[in-house]
Amino acid sequence: MRFSIQRESLLKPLQLVSGVVERRQTLPILSNILLVVKPKHLSITGTDLEVEIIIDLPLQESIETGETTLPARKFLDICRALPEEAMLDIAIESDRAVIRSGKSRFTITTLPAAEFPNMETVHNPNEFAITQRNLKYLIDKTSFAMAQQDVRYYLNGMMIELTGNTVRTVATDGHRLALAQVNTELKVEGIQQVILPRKGVIELSRLLGDTEDLVQIKLGTNHIRVYLNDVTFTSKLIDGKFPDYQRVLPQGTDKVVTVDKNIMKQALVRTSILSNEKYRGIRMNLKPATLQIMANNPELEEAEEEFAVDYKGKPLEIGFNVTYLVDALTAIDHEQARIHLSDSNSSCMVQPVGDDNTKYVIMPMRI
Repeated sequence: MRFSIQRESLLKPLQLVSGVVERRQTLPILSNILLVVKPKHLSITGTDLEVEIIIDLPLQESIETGETTLPARKFLDICRALPEEAMLDIAIESDRAVIRSGKSRFTITTLPAAEFPNMETVHNPNEFAITQRNLKYLIDKTSFAMAQQDVRYYLNGMMIELTGNTVRTVATDGHRLALAQVNTELKVEGIQQVILPRKGVIELSRLLGDTEDLVQIKLGTNHIRVYLNDVTFTSKLIDGKFPDYQRVLPQGTDKVVTVDKNIMKQALVRTSILSNEKYRGIRMNLKPATLQIMANNPELEEAEEEFAVDYKGKPLEIGFNVTYLVDALTAIDHEQARIHLSDSNSSCMVQPVGDDNTKYVIMPMRI
């Protein structure tokens, strides 16, 4: 196997593929990436058995077809270290790969391509198309609320729901919930829900751009496969039942506050400086036309902020984790946010004004 390619053509695909490769692997082959050379064509594959990324690249010249695997990190580091516009000539000689560029020469160990694992085909898939922009929107607006290493394994990911003409994503860590939805053409009967694991969510987000290019998605019972431009992304799905998010959405809230998103976010950030470092709690004291935010800590230090809001209801005092409020406000694109409350023991819902496509639910704290 032998081929030539320009450094810039190879560098970004290598970075994306290497992102799924774990540094410490029990199987040596999983530290490698698979290279397959066909006439004027190169494909690069990386996997950790949970997520797989395949990127196809055109070649100006493929001198000799074939396939092999190379150590992902070493190959990427070599490409990074070479000068801009450098040409790489890569040849396989027995169980070694020789990489030449100008007067530079590197010899690295290969492993047989036959040992490299393949992800399963997607069985009985539901297929649909969505723009990169919309898919990135769905991920960006909800993924921050995913749990990390929770024993309730089904929370360590993002739920994707297909129903009617709506694609909906929901994430929760048990203390807060984020929901986003977009409309698109679907051919799905009833409701289908799957849970994409945390790593799959992060890697898929890295592949997406803010474009109107269509993404083709195959959603099966155990896998999701996404086709975008010259990239094929596959991930296993989490086998579990996601909580009934509809029951979590507050109903019948009688206190609705309209706030300037940036003013409230900045007030929360300043107040949080003197909150308890472990629990991150703040108190919100809501009165007609005014919202007061207070924090204190075990050192008896205090912070207080007050600003005008659009509110005409009864007074209410309630506590929240300040990080959850800041995350929700950060995810909102609109200049104004609406906060729905009922009492000091019930969760609140934060939404952009005039937009029902995103909802953020936050459980209260006792302070």
